[in-house]
Amino acid sequence: MSSPNQTNTKSLPFLLTGIPGLEDLHIWFSIPFCFMYIVTLLGNSMVLLAVRLDKNLHEPMYYFISMLAVIDLIFSTAVVPKLLDVFWLGSREIAFEACFIQMFFIHTFTAVESGVLLAMSFDRYVAICNPLRYTTILTSSRTIQIGLLSLARGAAVMTPLMCLITSLPYCKNRVILHSYCEHMAVVEQACADPSVSDLYSIIVATLLVGTDSVFITFSYGMVLRSVLRMPSREARLKALSTCGSHISIIFLFYVGGLLSMYLQIFSFGLAPHTQVLVADFYLTVPPMLNPLIYGIKMKQIRGGISRLLEKLSGLRFSHAY
Repeated sequence: MSSPNQTNTKSLPFLLTGIPGLEDLHIWFSIPFCFMYIVTLLGNSMVLLAVRLDKNLHEPMYYFISMLAVIDLIFSTAVVPKLLDVFWLGSREIAFEACFIQMFFIHTFTAVESGVLLAMSFDRYVAICNPLRYTTILTSSRTIQIGLLSLARGAAVMTPLMCLITSLPYCKNRVILHSYCEHMAVVEQACADPSVSDLYSIIVATLLVGTDSVFITFSYGMVLRSVLRMPSREARLKALSTCGSHISIIFLFYVGGLLSMYLQIFSFGLAPHTQVLVADFYLTVPPMLNPLIYGIKMKQIRGGISRLLEKLSGLRFSHAY
């Protein structure tokens, strides 16, 4: 017989806590999250528009940067609006289906971003270590295929997990001690043993991140070796600047993601709000920084954005007169 606190119905919503133990400070936490979301929307949208409208940027590297911008917009939009809804209005309810849709988008596009970062490291490897074959190896169509493959891989590893956790019965007390529908926090509300889904998520995340990070490390290792052999000091500095910015955001993405996951599994005696804040900032800080590091820092995209702004200001001026 099922316990009185258990239900098999899927009609009951979940309740998001926000930041456990710091509910009185939600309005103050909303300020940086709102600011980061606005910067994310503006920065990534400008990068996408610049690459779309400037034919000089129709190259594989900029297509990968565009993919990253789309992923970051999806990331942020999947998390921040509902987070601000909780912080500003105290609207903690999230429908059963909406909770798992949010979870699917967050975790799927985490895997997709890992694949795109791997592709970008391969792009830099070919461009610097084998420049004469760059245009034949990385064509526009092949770049799009790589992006679609990354998306298919993310969906493929996430779909079995969604089947596992949606099939679990959930208790009537559905308070999630988190700001969004994070996998581990949600399955804690299950009235059945979630160890299979937990084990699956840990194994898949560790293997996926481990495999991608090994290939990324190899690619940039080969790039570094080639860069140090360049005769021109200016060329070396330019290559190191570009690759250095890439490596910094890759480091932030992987270390932040693993730290967020393992703090959720092993609390290490930390307060619950510390774990939640690490996860929240992991999903909001990199999407804000990516257009600055990958896009706006690059001379070509800066030029594309400048030309875009000039066109927009010209159109506004002509309409005014």
